[in-house]
Amino acid sequence: MKFHQQRQSGFTLVEIAIVLVIIGLLLGGVLKGQEMIDNSRMKSVAADLRGVSAAYNSYTDRFRSIPGDETVAVLTARGWVAPIGGNGNGVLAITPAQTFGNGGEQRAMWYALRTAGFAGGDPQGPATVAGLSRSGVNTPIGVSVGDYGLPGPSACVSGLTTKQARGVDTILDGSEGNSVGEARATTGAANPLAPTAAVPAITAYNETTVLTLWSTCRPL
Repeated sequence: MKFHQQRQSGFTLVEIAIVLVIIGLLLGGVLKGQEMIDNSRMKSVAADLRGVSAAYNSYTDRFRSIPGDETVAVLTARGWVAPIGGNGNGVLAITPAQTFGNGGEQRAMWYALRTAGFAGGDPQGPATVAGLSRSGVNTPIGVSVGDYGLPGPSACVSGLTTKQARGVDTILDGSEGNSVGEARATTGAANPLAPTAAVPAITAYNETTVLTLWSTCRPL
């Protein structure tokens, strides 16, 4: 009686090694792609804050007045249908607590910037967070005066992760210090988190230990 020995088929070590290399390359490509997306979003948020500054300063150059502070009568005289205006005292009145509530003279400011074509969005937007502009990561952007010890009005963005806040800070002023430079930030449980008037306490951008969201501001 003859016995036929069957050969067992399977992967060789070389084939397994090739497969592992391919999987490693695919994973590396995915991670690199995600990193590129994250970096693009951080740059977009930084550009959004700079864009508010450009809009605000362009408006003051054209009309020789502060957007948001002008009275309804002044706006109406331009042919605009203004739902709200400021008190015309030459000062933009928006407190840090009103940053993301669209309070004070902020709604009038957005109306003026949008109607003049310096900012996108609905000029008739409500006096709530829904009336604010949105950042590149779809979080609200607000304006207020006296944030984090910064001089004059500031543009602020809320809802940033620790990684995003660190990236935006670095892009804006070349540092990662949340309490130094032109970009300053705090973190907390509230979302959106209103900035404080005082300079923020030093908090490291540690993605492992800091899990709450950040609000970052820079001067206009």
